[in-house]
Amino acid sequence: MSVATEHALATIASILDQPETVKPADKVPSAKKAAATVVTSDQADGYTKVGPGPISAIRFRWTARRGDDGYYVDETVGPTSIAVSSGPMSAEAAVKTVDTRAREAIERFEALKNEMTGKGPFAALGPGET
Repeated sequence: MSVATEHALATIASILDQPETVKPADKVPSAKKAAATVVTSDQADGYTKVGPGPISAIRFRWTARRGDDGYYVDETVGPTSIAVSSGPMSAEAAVKTVDTRAREAIERFEALKNEMTGKGPFAALGPGET
């Protein structure tokens, strides 16, 4: 590996290793707390999690909202994207969906970060993936 490549990877790693700042509006109960308590309709409406990443323009956000026929989960990328919605579902299912998608995004982000920084093995690829 060339010195330039090593330097570029070290720069990317330093960016990825910076702690993410969370605005007060983004603070939500942890997945463990959400799983340990019964979710009420008021708690599910507006339940939000933000994915990891160093750049807000490409960061995912999942938000549960109440609709006329149940709850929906809106998924956006960055502050200006159009939401992709899933639903209708129950309040509990909406919170679980938000938590699951956020957890999966964190796992993928950590695997990519470890791969880029040389701190871990390459992620196992499924059939047909290269």
